Amino acid sequence: MLFNSFNFFLFFPIVTLVYFLLPHKFRWLHLLLASCVFYAAFIPAYILILFFTIIIDYIAGRVIENSDGRKRKNYLILSIVANVGVLAFFKYYNFFSDNINTLLTSLGITTPEIPLLNIILPIGLSFHTFQAMSYTIEVYRGHQKAERHFGIYSLYVMFYPQLVAGPIERPQNLLHQFHEEKYFDYDRVVEGLKLMLWGLFKKVVIADRLAMITSTVYDNPHSHTSIQLMVAAILFSFQIYCDFSGYSDIALGSARVMGFKLMKNFDRPYCSKSISEFWGRWHISLSTWFRDYFYISLGGNRVALPQWFLNLFLTFLVSGLWHGANWTFIIWGALHGVYLILAIISEKIKYRFFNPRKSPEKINFRNTLKMTGVFILVTIAWIFFRAKTISDAIFILGRLPFVLTELKYMVQHHDFTTYLHGMSIANIGLDFVFVFVLLYIEFLHSKYNLLGLLNRQVTGIRWTVYFSAIILVYMFASFEHHPFIYFQF
Repeated sequence: MLFNSFNFFLFFPIVTLVYFLLPHKFRWLHLLLASCVFYAAFIPAYILILFFTIIIDYIAGRVIENSDGRKRKNYLILSIVANVGVLAFFKYYNFFSDNINTLLTSLGITTPEIPLLNIILPIGLSFHTFQAMSYTIEVYRGHQKAERHFGIYSLYVMFYPQLVAGPIERPQNLLHQFHEEKYFDYDRVVEGLKLMLWGLFKKVVIADRLAMITSTVYDNPHSHTSIQLMVAAILFSFQIYCDFSGYSDIALGSARVMGFKLMKNFDRPYCSKSISEFWGRWHISLSTWFRDYFYISLGGNRVALPQWFLNLFLTFLVSGLWHGANWTFIIWGALHGVYLILAIISEKIKYRFFNPRKSPEKINFRNTLKMTGVFILVTIAWIFFRAKTISDAIFILGRLPFVLTELKYMVQHHDFTTYLHGMSIANIGLDFVFVFVLLYIEFLHSKYNLLGLLNRQVTGIRWTVYFSAIILVYMFASFEHHPFIYFQF
């Protein structure tokens, strides 16, 4: 069930109302059943995969806690193998089989081809697999008691607001909340609804409108000019941010209405002044997952410099593979690994150029320059993320240097149709206005806490803002069917 669908418009208030009407001892069952309905709305049969992993990890948590020595580790390994095995089969079997067949053919080795399977990736499999794995790992490390209540543990994995696209919650943050009795709180409910409205605005007014442009260009990049390719690359950076952070806002908001607090998943990532800062602000639940369970397990930065670089590179390489069974995602992850390694190597040079003892004016200018540089690097990487093939991504990158030549021709000859054919200047202009409004609102919120400021206004002003936001969504939203981008992962 999509957050931006009419079905969810009916589902959410009904589930929430029943939740508050029920006695506390029955609420977990209600939420679990509602989450099953929510997930089954996609492909009902795939809920059986969830049940399989839930049973495995519930048992694993109990036996890990009750064991010691080598047995604890063996039970953890069995749990991880089961989870990764399910993920590998559904998400990577065809990818690896196809690549092995291609490799053997190129080497002239004649063997029967590995058969490809006609299987569909279950929605959100990567997300709830990683959440389940974090539970058994935390139990193994002694940071979390094994959950005795099977239904509560099932709800931890299946909680509908964050089931299909995160945030990937740690058991320490979420499990205990299902045991606590929640009470209706008007202010908290309003806060959650406002967060949902803001997320919906980012999704249907910004992301889905931008999708109409980026999809047209990326689906057939060879038929578009360098300027169009550049515009599409820039707009996709904002599309994927608004799409994914919009989902996260709706998830956090819907959980907040019922009294649950999920972790913050985005924190103005395009205001980052370095790639490492970007990954501290983008998809925080995933980046911290890889940091705590993969990167640190490899040794982190507590090793020799070459090993440190290898640890970073491997972490982002695997992160790219996590996002999708395609070489484009792997290259996207590898690029970010290279960015971070180059940033470490050039640290002394950057310190001289961006000396913090400069005047405030120069510091502001340098910070703007750094944010611009990070945005450019991230946008270049997004090209591989969005392109259908590596050759398409390389073609787009190869065309970008010709943007200045095309702009010069346009200005000199007053010819805007040659290089912008098929693109509505008015629509693109409006889309960029929405992007600017988004960035400006997020900047103001970081400095002045706009929600707190709005709450202090008189009722008339508050409701004027609410209705204005609803009208904007209705007037400018794209109501075409646009699933959330990260649902495919």
